[in-house]
Amino acid sequence: MSKRSGGEKQEDIWIAHTELAVAPGHPFYKRLNELLEGAGFDELVEGMCARFYHARLGRPSLRPGIYFRALLIGYFEGIDSERGIAWRLADSLALRRFLGIGLDEQTPDHSTISRTRRLIDIDRHREVFAWVLGLLAERGLLKGQRMGIDATTLEANAAMRSIVRRDTGETYDEFLRGLAKASGIDTPTREDLVRLDRKRKKRTSNKEWKSPADGDARIAKMKDGRTHLAYKAEHAVDMDTGAIVAVTLQAADQGDTTTLDETLCEAGEQVAEQIRREAESRPQDKPKVHLQGIAELVTDKGYHSSAVVQRMKSYDVRTYIPEKKPKGRRDWPGQRAEQQAVYENRRRVRGEYGKSLLRRRGELIERSFAHCYETGGMRRCHLRGRENILKRQLVHVGAFNLSLILRKLLGAGTPRELKNRAGQLFSRFLRSLSCWMAGGFFTGQPNRPTCLRMVAPSFRCRTFHHRSRSFGSSATGC
Repeated sequence: MSKRSGGEKQEDIWIAHTELAVAPGHPFYKRLNELLEGAGFDELVEGMCARFYHARLGRPSLRPGIYFRALLIGYFEGIDSERGIAWRLADSLALRRFLGIGLDEQTPDHSTISRTRRLIDIDRHREVFAWVLGLLAERGLLKGQRMGIDATTLEANAAMRSIVRRDTGETYDEFLRGLAKASGIDTPTREDLVRLDRKRKKRTSNKEWKSPADGDARIAKMKDGRTHLAYKAEHAVDMDTGAIVAVTLQAADQGDTTTLDETLCEAGEQVAEQIRREAESRPQDKPKVHLQGIAELVTDKGYHSSAVVQRMKSYDVRTYIPEKKPKGRRDWPGQRAEQQAVYENRRRVRGEYGKSLLRRRGELIERSFAHCYETGGMRRCHLRGRENILKRQLVHVGAFNLSLILRKLLGAGTPRELKNRAGQLFSRFLRSLSCWMAGGFFTGQPNRPTCLRMVAPSFRCRTFHHRSRSFGSSATGC
């Protein structure tokens, strides 16, 4: 065998994959895997999805445990698309270990993930979401008594320039050219079309226009003021723990008073299901979920109407819904029941308890939006169709609920925050060290300047009897 110059050892041509250097798993995902495996997650989802798999026919498919774990990674890593999730899985050894994929195996491609999502129906995704709620209930992180509901908009994967008319199928430019010819302009320029379009009122109505790419998307104004094709995501959040009890995906042109009942009913069903499970599994223990179900509802003023308040009263739910500023004194001819319900809601909102609930609503619900759609990466949808987006959203929000358990176990709900906590611990050590140096504990001469004391001004010195302060490096604390 020939040797390389300089007496260097020639490397082997073949090497077993068992002899390759293996990186240690990420501590966050390692703890998450222990949580999922301890609760029997893989056996559960394989049983639920068994009818979507064939024992012999077809190409080797993606196991349900790997598929749902891949969608969980989308939340924890802040990845918005399935293509990005597939790339991240192929790039990370820690995520390979989390999914249980060996070095001699291929990670799933984005087309495999999307095909698996299309094959597994929406009910199985809802069952996974309810299973995560069961984990929260077992650990006392779900009460189900006070519920806060709010909605936000998600940008659809469709462009406004591609909208067509519902009646004729004309594009927007073709429609404007037809109007220009009808007004006497035979060959309109671009400036003529823009000038003609500005004179029209309500130019983009959902009753007249639709997207050919995504028929479920609706034209709506986003939070930043832009007009875009969008969806409306509505959360029902437990006001005691911050857990998301229900999530619905609505058309963006539907008002808050229209979609409230569906979200509240779904939240009530989830709470009732957790009460039933708790009674079956732990009949002798003290119940952790409120046995009477949802008793109080907190929303913002966009949900207020006399009909809504009256309906909530018929459901035996106390409402805390602030009112919009009235234009004048309102008359109640023949509406005695609605008048009484509105006045009772007004009294509750003006009380100290009602004000505290409204403050907590703004904190918890807006936090859930920030975690799921801003740092979680789902503000812009990369899927099309309400059912496809809702499948991804259910698992995404389920990952947010899992992060509440991990905050209790690790002190951090995402890998990024776990890394930040380690940096905070090191910075606290440096502060303490600088305070000791400034006090002369090492030199024994507190008044003599030394070279060690040169680092003291770069840190804020505090003595040990001062109350410690938390230093967050993330705006949303995730």
